[in-house]
Amino acid sequence: MGRIRSRFAICFALPLLFSIGGVGGGTSDLKLLVARFESRYKAARTLQATFLERYLENGRVARVEAGTVYFRRPGKMRWAYESPEKNLFLIDGKTAWFYVPSDRTVTRVAAKESADWRTPLALLAGEMKVSRICAQVQFAAHEVPETPDNVVLYCELRGGGTKPQEQGSTESASAGREAGEAVYFEVVRNTGDLVRVLIRNSGGVGIEFHFKDWRNDPPVDDSLFRFSVPPGVAIVNGELPGGGYAANP
Repeated sequence: MGRIRSRFAICFALPLLFSIGGVGGGTSDLKLLVARFESRYKAARTLQATFLERYLENGRVARVEAGTVYFRRPGKMRWAYESPEKNLFLIDGKTAWFYVPSDRTVTRVAAKESADWRTPLALLAGEMKVSRICAQVQFAAHEVPETPDNVVLYCELRGGGTKPQEQGSTESASAGREAGEAVYFEVVRNTGDLVRVLIRNSGGVGIEFHFKDWRNDPPVDDSLFRFSVPPGVAIVNGELPGGGYAANP
């Protein structure tokens, strides 16, 4: 089973001064857009969306996956993959689980110690403050949005070295960033809806998350965010393989 590797911490930095600079728009416009993005999602306890993931190597699409994602406060996520094969990435608030039914194995690791491509999106399961993961936000002048109604924001990720604010929260701590990693959020200018997250590293590896059909507070039970190990499935303790990304060769 091939693996693509990245170093995105499962937990995020303590809130510091939110430094905003901009290209392609004024500072006041940028602040308004960030506030609209935060406001769009912070009121709901649970969020649901369909997603499409595109894994990129040197600009070429290496793999595409799709499914449904759920975020629940405080600090819970469930990524249920349906295509091209079923697997599950789940954070229950304390533990991160990665389950591949075809392998009959599940990997578990303490959430605050894990690293994964999906974790910049854990802000949707927290207080929905962009400043928790971004030391600085700018308009991304060289990134073309999918439609003229959207705008792309560049997020300069916070570095490591801070202590957890709240044990067990996916927004509680930070870890070191690899040099050259970049995160972009594409949002609808007038509504703040998140439509795409683009993550790249200096090695030519990247991933895109495309979202649609957002639902606020869908009727889902708390059990959706708990993982029960199926009979006969082996548990592997340690880091999620390849930063949590699994792909067939």
